Amino acid sequence: MKTTITPRVRNLVLLLLAVTGMLFAGAGTASAHAALTGSDPSSGVVVDKAPTQISLTFSEKVATNDNSLRVLDPKGKRVDVGKPSNISGTTYAIQVRSGLPDGTYTVAWQVVSADSHPVAGAFTFSVGAPSRTTVSVSDQDVGGGLVGGLYGFGRYMSYAGFIVMVGGAAFVLACWQRGAGVRALQRLVVSGWVSLTAATLWLLLVRGSYTTTGKFGDIFDLNLLGQVLQTKTGAALVSRLLLLAAAALFIAVLFGAYDKREDEEKRDLTFGLSIGGGVVAAGLAASWALAEHASTGLEPGIAMPVDVVHLLAVATWLGGLSALLVALYRAPADNPVGRTAVQNFSRIAFGSVIALVATGIYQSWRQLGSWSAFTDTGYGQLLLVKIGLVALLVGIASISRRWTGRLAETTETSETVVEETEAGESEEREPEKEHVTASAKAVDSSAKASATATASTATDSTTVDASAEADAHATASTATGDSQRAAQLARQQAAVDTTRQKRLRDADPIRFGLRRSVLAEAAVAVVVLAVTTALTATEPGRTEEDAKAAKASASSAANTSSSGALTLDMSFDTGGTDGKGVIRLDLDPARVGGNEMHVYVQRPNGRAFDVPEVKVAFTLAAKKIGPLPVTPDRITTGHWAATGIQIPMAGDWKISVTVRTSDIDQTTVDKNAQIG
Repeated sequence: MKTTITPRVRNLVLLLLAVTGMLFAGAGTASAHAALTGSDPSSGVVVDKAPTQISLTFSEKVATNDNSLRVLDPKGKRVDVGKPSNISGTTYAIQVRSGLPDGTYTVAWQVVSADSHPVAGAFTFSVGAPSRTTVSVSDQDVGGGLVGGLYGFGRYMSYAGFIVMVGGAAFVLACWQRGAGVRALQRLVVSGWVSLTAATLWLLLVRGSYTTTGKFGDIFDLNLLGQVLQTKTGAALVSRLLLLAAAALFIAVLFGAYDKREDEEKRDLTFGLSIGGGVVAAGLAASWALAEHASTGLEPGIAMPVDVVHLLAVATWLGGLSALLVALYRAPADNPVGRTAVQNFSRIAFGSVIALVATGIYQSWRQLGSWSAFTDTGYGQLLLVKIGLVALLVGIASISRRWTGRLAETTETSETVVEETEAGESEEREPEKEHVTASAKAVDSSAKASATATASTATDSTTVDASAEADAHATASTATGDSQRAAQLARQQAAVDTTRQKRLRDADPIRFGLRRSVLAEAAVAVVVLAVTTALTATEPGRTEEDAKAAKASASSAANTSSSGALTLDMSFDTGGTDGKGVIRLDLDPARVGGNEMHVYVQRPNGRAFDVPEVKVAFTLAAKKIGPLPVTPDRITTGHWAATGIQIPMAGDWKISVTVRTSDIDQTTVDKNAQIG
């Protein structure tokens, strides 16, 4: 049965889809989820002696390849040798040629963060004195361009397919089991499965180019595809495809054998489908949780199950909403979606919203870390937009709940209207039926008259033959005309029935209001999904603030170094709960003889970190001096100091700092620095 949507509603949907497109296009470039928090040499620094290696420290572990770290001389030629290596925790290094001449060098990196997103950047340092450089690192803008947009579109379609498939199937099982026989709902759930499957295959193809060259032609490079399959993200996508095979069997049973079972048999099959479908849906949700934001950062053991619950709640609410919308608009007149089904979905949606809010609050705290991140970071600003849209969605849903409550009050009245309308239309069809009957009788009378005339003139064979032939033509002509008239009347009756069903449906103001409110919910949900996809491709606020703090510390170190003092910044991770932080060590005046030292221990967000113990050691390997241990005194939270530190001679000293964050969690980090 076809349904016409008013131009006003159609324009509203088109407008919301246009807004979705703009939001989605604006999120084309995937921001880094792993931030550079330190380097040796530091960005912009001028060193007297050429380094033997370049090290970079990130906010989380990253994946590297042969070209992940590059060091370029002033003319753009590579001076790095070997492959990048993980020297400690989240610090990675690349060896450079010995005896580099004076000038400005560029360090460029392109890695994949632990939550599957590519990150790239560059900085410069100088040996001896700065010089002009012709190096261009414009190709470091990974995650953007055409390939980035195609990858983002694939992510959006995978989320949409998952929501429609899982939510639509849950709506049929939990709210409206008769919907298993509605073709429109079958097509909806199957389209969700097809979208998720196609998007997953597409992401596997695009992934290699997305994280490396960013070139469209490399999408079909089988070597890159082989590399993708060996990564955590590739394994998650392959697992998703295997689970989709099980989902296909589930859908086939739900819309096949399930619909043909009797009520008694359906109860047992419903239980089995619910358990099996729930396991498959949770597995599909876990394929995101195991490879993206939830798998890294704070408390991954808690974050991943919370992320699975969050995704399932979204699918149950928004996917069920899309199924309800299709049922309200496309369900046949002899099997309309009833009041009980709408009320069941209303209760389930309410529970999903509660789960969504609870898990969303935890995820927001985990990704932001501070209230200021709401307004000071791109992630926080997008999250505010999402919160506003979800609030609007909940407001519209409350209107739908009121329509649902009023639907029960009008059920008996609607049935009476249907009966009266059917009776009236039955009376209107009586004249048409009489006309058809009269036409049929006329055909019979004509046939009988022809037979009588033929019998009475049988004595004259020539006359009989001519008369019989004429009568046959007349009878056939009359019969053909009446059959055409009957077919025309049948078509008219079908059109009248269709118009009647539409008029009866639209004549119910309660059901009409419910359809419009659900349509508005679905339109807002499309935009919410677009903003959510953009959030998954945006650097979390906590990481962005950590990077800002690290850059500020590096800038402070550069300024302090120019005045004769020495400042070093070192990131650490003891491996325990809340074990990450940054150490800033100040040595003044950083020369042979007595020196004063201050050690500041900070959390990644820049706040003072109250640790139980800090130790420092100085080693001059070239002269086999040290380690010279120093135990600073605790001044205040996160601040340790020592005076009278004797440096016996000038040289390239290794300064090691041991920090303990608990009774069993400690680590040692070190950096080389020229003293004296």
